[in-house]
Amino acid sequence: MNVGDRLREERERLGVSQERFALSGGVQKRAQIHYEKGERNPDSAYLAAIALMGVDVLYVLTGQRSQPVAVPALSKEEEALLDNYKHADDEGRRAAQQVLTALSKQRKKAA
Repeated sequence: MNVGDRLREERERLGVSQERFALSGGVQKRAQIHYEKGERNPDSAYLAAIALMGVDVLYVLTGQRSQPVAVPALSKEEEALLDNYKHADDEGRRAAQQVLTALSKQRKKAA
């Protein structure tokens, strides 16, 4: 895979058309097509702009994914809650979501 292939892969991963992607990167659709075909290489301004869309620019340039942001470890209570949710049926999951949404809204109002 080359830069153009990885650029197209990222665009498709994000579900964005070539036209919209080009616009977000500050170039014309024709330039986007050239980039994806490997006929031209994007400049830094374009790469910075598409990074704001969630493109993994390191991957586009090198083929290696960026390291994910470290996520704090879950507490035992959070792990148990997630485990219960995973093992619940669809009805139970919907009920849990409704309860947690209602409790969250109450807390936000009180704050």
